[in-house]
Amino acid sequence: MQIADQLYDLGFQGMKSRSLKQKHVEALVKDWLRQDLAVGTIKNRMSVLRWWAEKVDRRKVVARSNAHYGIPDRQYVTNISKAKEVNRQGLDKISDPYVRMSLELQQAFGLRREEAIKFIPTFADRGEHLTLKATWTKGGKTREVPIRTDEQREVLRRAHELAGKGALIPSGRNYVQQLRVYERQITNAGLSKLHGLRHAYAQARYEELTGWKSPAAGGPISKALSSGQKVMDRQARRIISQELGHIREQITSVYVGR
Repeated sequence: MQIADQLYDLGFQGMKSRSLKQKHVEALVKDWLRQDLAVGTIKNRMSVLRWWAEKVDRRKVVARSNAHYGIPDRQYVTNISKAKEVNRQGLDKISDPYVRMSLELQQAFGLRREEAIKFIPTFADRGEHLTLKATWTKGGKTREVPIRTDEQREVLRRAHELAGKGALIPSGRNYVQQLRVYERQITNAGLSKLHGLRHAYAQARYEELTGWKSPAAGGPISKALSSGQKVMDRQARRIISQELGHIREQITSVYVGR
């Protein structure tokens, strides 16, 4: 449905489920690359396109190789920071207050987009930490994220004020509808690569837990650490992995480097 909406916005109107053609795929990929989306995001969307093409017996309209469209290979650990921050000027470009608040929660707590949209302040706010429902999270597992700063508490205060007893989805909309509003607002505001907000959260937590910057943020690589520092490094990575909602500690290298 997201891809169908994007095709409509790109000017392909009146399409049916079997209307998928090569020009549609090429237009979508060109637009995704223009938005500078993460390679993993684009590849996930290509998988959805191939699923669609298979279901309507139009497999040949989507090339087998992503390289055909100029989609680069995914790099997992580069020690190059992908951290991103949205400043007040960027937030002010978001006219929908629910989208703006979701974006602020992503930045303050390293939440995924879906978690920040489905977020119910009265349920999540447990005083010293947030509890995220399994129905909000990737993988369907409840997790906790600590509330550590006055800035985070202020964001939560305003989330309570806006959402009341409900989620950050206004009355009359469901999650899918709010997701579409979110995407349009982000695009219209000229924002991109917002997964980088999780990178920024992870790097800030790494420095807070260890006392030095992560490799991705210009700190020492693992080989340069003393034996005592390596213990702290491993502990920090386990904590960050849990807070971000990843099962494997190794995935933190994508966020903080190695």
